[in-house]
Amino acid sequence: MSTGPGLESLVDQQISVITNDGRNIVGVLKGFDQATNIILDESHERVYSTKEGVQQLVLGLYIIRGDNISIVGEVDEELDAHLDLSNLRAHPLKPVIH
Repeated sequence: MSTGPGLESLVDQQISVITNDGRNIVGVLKGFDQATNIILDESHERVYSTKEGVQQLVLGLYIIRGDNISIVGEVDEELDAHLDLSNLRAHPLKPVIH
């Protein structure tokens, strides 16, 4: 995972965060601190299932503790806008085991 300085270039951009418990949260990075706690705006959680399309749960302004973050990645907004999440099926991610 990137540490603080690597996140500076992602401020005000849409990112995807995978948490240690397997959640996928997408939102606009508004800020972070030295412990890699991050603040997302306009965020939502994408819940994957093998039986139905991806559910998007609106979270709004959301804080994620740095010690609960596994991966932070930049979202290609153009590509993301063309995804048909209602037809996408996938197994939910399992929690990270340390």
